[in-house]
Amino acid sequence: MRMDDAAGVLARAEFFDICDDEQLRMLGFAGDRQHVEADAIIYKAGDVPQGAYVLIEGTVKARHEGAEAGKPYALSEPGSVISPTALILDKPRPVTFTAVTDCELLFVPRSAFLKLARQSPDLAARAAQRIEQDLGRYMHALEPLKRKMKGA
Repeated sequence: MRMDDAAGVLARAEFFDICDDEQLRMLGFAGDRQHVEADAIIYKAGDVPQGAYVLIEGTVKARHEGAEAGKPYALSEPGSVISPTALILDKPRPVTFTAVTDCELLFVPRSAFLKLARQSPDLAARAAQRIEQDLGRYMHALEPLKRKMKGA
C-alpha cells in the first residue's frame, strides 16, 4: 500500500480530522494495513489494544462485555475508527471487536500517535478534546439507564 493511500484512509476517518496533512502522512507511514477474515476477533474485551484501527472495507461487530454489556452494534462505514481512545490510553478495553465480513483495516499504533502529539501540543489538545466529547456523548447516552437503575 502506498503511503498516500494510508493518509487518504486517515483523512476520511472522522477522528483523524484533528490532524493536518503532514500529520496524516506521518501516521499513514507508521500505519499497517491488515486483512482480517470474517469471524476473526480483532481484539477481545480485557485486552489492551496497541492503537486504533480504521475500517477501510467490511463490517465489524462491537460487543461491550461486563457491567456495560448492551446490544452489539456494527461498524460498516469506511473511515469508522475502532477504539480511538487506544491512541492515548494504555488500558484494557471493555469491548470485543469481531469481523462480520472479510475486512481491510488500517492499524495506527499508539506509539506513533503519541510521538506526533508530543511534537505538536495543539494536536494533543485537539485529541484530548475529541475524546472528551466522545465520552460526553457516551455518558449522556447512559443517563436514562442510570435513572432506571436508581428507580429499581
